[in-house]
Amino acid sequence: MLENLDSTKKQALLEYLKTFVSDERLKRFDEVIAERIGHMHIVLEDIYQAHNASAVLRSVDCFGIQNVHFIETRNFYKVSDDVALGASQWLNIHRHKNTRETLGELKQQGFKIVATTPHKNDKTIYDFNVTQKFALVFGTEKEGISQDIFDMADEFVKIPMYGFTESFNISVCAAMCMNEFSNKIRKQIPNPYLAEKEKQDIYIEWLKKSIKKCDLIIKDFLTKNP
Repeated sequence: MLENLDSTKKQALLEYLKTFVSDERLKRFDEVIAERIGHMHIVLEDIYQAHNASAVLRSVDCFGIQNVHFIETRNFYKVSDDVALGASQWLNIHRHKNTRETLGELKQQGFKIVATTPHKNDKTIYDFNVTQKFALVFGTEKEGISQDIFDMADEFVKIPMYGFTESFNISVCAAMCMNEFSNKIRKQIPNPYLAEKEKQDIYIEWLKKSIKKCDLIIKDFLTKNP
């Protein structure tokens, strides 16, 4: 319904929808969207435990990251609301069926592919340079990243470990990486946030989730403002 609207018409719709939401709610939307990072995307390949993927989504929202990609070549992700606590409704969740195609598309958009795994050419998350925008990729719980990701990754990062256990739970690993990288990005990158057009589209989606019978309201607006 909205994909064919130009930016001016979308902005008019956005302002109209704002009239159906409280000032307090709008203030919170403004605060959150201003801090949303577009410089880093999160990619999850074939996560099969819903509570793990949902915990990652919760962290994604908390750290102010907007875009998450699920690559579902074998496993289909379903939100666990008890764990995600509604985080998924505020995020852009992209679903894909092919790892190589997904990473290729991200590269075409200018993202460096950064895989989280111990590797002979890896860096610690503390040594990683965040200057170029990047997609941070996590593999499945047991096997880790696939050979396709190994082949297409531009860099590899790891979390230093000092105990007997060989790995963190994926949701813990993701939270630690996002904490380190989002802090670096905010401190080092002049404008790592979402583009204005993307902000506009996201804001409208947030309003739609906050207004009862919003589709009818939008339809009425478009009828009166062709």
